[in-house]
Amino acid sequence: MIDWRLSDEPVNTANPGEEGLSDEERKNVRCKIFFGYTSNLISAGTREVIRYLFQHSMIDVAVTTAGGIEEDLIKCMADTYMGDFTLSGKVLRQRGLNRIGNMLVPNDNYCKFEDWIMPILDEMLKEQQEDGVVWTPSKMIWRFGKEINNPDSVLYWAYKNQIPIYCPAITDGSIGDMIYFQTFKNPGLILDLVQDIRAMNDEAVCASPSKTGMLICGGGLCKHHICNANLMRNGA
Repeated sequence: MIDWRLSDEPVNTANPGEEGLSDEERKNVRCKIFFGYTSNLISAGTREVIRYLFQHSMIDVAVTTAGGIEEDLIKCMADTYMGDFTLSGKVLRQRGLNRIGNMLVPNDNYCKFEDWIMPILDEMLKEQQEDGVVWTPSKMIWRFGKEINNPDSVLYWAYKNQIPIYCPAITDGSIGDMIYFQTFKNPGLILDLVQDIRAMNDEAVCASPSKTGMLICGGGLCKHHICNANLMRNGA
């Protein structure tokens, strides 16, 4: 997928996207790569590998779950520790530790996350009300990447390199908890899912004359969201 160029293919006069392209322009048309990853890959040590892909613009569009967003941010604020799959959940709870498989996250990590994210959500609400900003999950994720301003972060590089990350289940985790808490203190923030599903599907539909490719690590939501978008163009 990375090596493919439009110049590798014979000229297709039936494809309007190819019309008028010079040989040199055809050499510069590359495959549009959709990358899906589940949250456990960010919680685990593979986060650094995923960050590398974003940092070096090796993918063009990404889809993940809520944990894939918040765990990246939380790791910028405090450490996650290696534990064991056999540790007692009851004992861990009593000690203020949360389990992600064989990894341990102290409660204080989530407190730090709350302290960081709540002012951002309030500012987003202010921009919505005063400037008419229409927020979507992908726009929110870019905002988090801007605000975290940490080169260890996947989201930081997504924002810096303008790689969209779609997350239709953005509320299914700690971010959802924070949005819920905000509705009591400062209600009114709206996230437009319709704008994002249009944008996500158009990433595939409007990719021509490029081919599209899919790199999917894990199943469920991220896999289906990418496959469904590419179904709109009869496959990747």
